Amino acid sequence: MKIYNLNDMTKGWFVGDFAPTIYKTKDVEVAVKSYKAGECEAAHYHKVATEITAITKGRVKMFGQVFRENDVILVEPGDATDFQAITDAQTVVVKIPGVLGDKYLV
Repeated sequence: MKIYNLNDMTKGWFVGDFAPTIYKTKDVEVAVKSYKAGECEAAHYHKVATEITAITKGRVKMFGQVFRENDVILVEPGDATDFQAITDAQTVVVKIPGVLGDKYLV
């Protein structure tokens, strides 16, 4: 058994082909991300990867729509969206496959 802490990871990413990581793989990337109300991420899309975002706490805005706790958003390759935390929020993000450099700003 090994024990890790999310605070030691980069922006909550803890599984994938990067460092630091808990489990190194090119198959998938996984993160638990925390945001303060008002924090944003620039609009972007992926050419290869599918991204699944589960809202575990709070409310966020993606695709011009408000999502809340327990909503799960499937973002397919080519779908462009930005991200804004309306309240303090937490998400779990799964990106399949894990493809470094597959983030294109709009």
